[in-house]
Amino acid sequence: MSVNVFVVGPAGSGKSTFTAAFREWMIRNEYDMITVNLDPGAESLPYVPDIDVRDLVNLEDVMNEYGLGPNGAQIVAADLVANFVEDLKREIDSYESDYVLLDTPGQLELFAFRAASSFIVDTLGEETAVLAFMFDPILAKTPSGFVSLLMLSSTVHFRFYIPFLNILSKIDLLEDDELEKIARWCSNWDALYDSLIKESGGMQKELNIQIFRVLEDMQVFKTPIPTSAKMFYGYDDVYATLQMLFGGGEDLEKR
Repeated sequence: MSVNVFVVGPAGSGKSTFTAAFREWMIRNEYDMITVNLDPGAESLPYVPDIDVRDLVNLEDVMNEYGLGPNGAQIVAADLVANFVEDLKREIDSYESDYVLLDTPGQLELFAFRAASSFIVDTLGEETAVLAFMFDPILAKTPSGFVSLLMLSSTVHFRFYIPFLNILSKIDLLEDDELEKIARWCSNWDALYDSLIKESGGMQKELNIQIFRVLEDMQVFKTPIPTSAKMFYGYDDVYATLQMLFGGGEDLEKR
């Protein structure tokens, strides 16, 4: 049975870039994977999807049929995808692939906070589904931004409550000292708390501290896996983590 990896995250966090690079890594290592574009509004993609929801739901058609602007049409189109989920499932199953990488809409809320998305995940196979949440490196390099991403990641996790992993994308955009700082926050909660305390700000700072305390109490933190499509870095760690979740750490057969 295929493992369904739903790639989620804020706009611009690198979902499609990660999808393209991880697909290339899997091909180079002779592992079997297919890609699915779940974004009806995607104008261009850095990879050629094996299955493309745009063949079933066209954003321009939705705008014309319902008399909507681009934003409203995005919402309607995201919900309309659920009408074709059985077709998607049949096509996905026909590949008999080990991994299915599903690239979700650019705007996180179109996938994470729509009832249709839960139906899609359930229908495609909740028992073999995992969320891969993208941490935007630019936001992650400040303590308040890092905590915000932790909160958002946890919120998405609670929304679906399936296995998940955090991925720090595009680390090539970070300076060495910034990457080291994030690594320190990942390995030491106290270091992140100290950085929050030292950060300037009024009510926003206090809010981030309270959010941090809630996240700490709930023990929901998962260390982001650093990746870079430009440097082709970190995908072996993503693969190993997925195999630990669904394959007991065993390697896949080469294809």
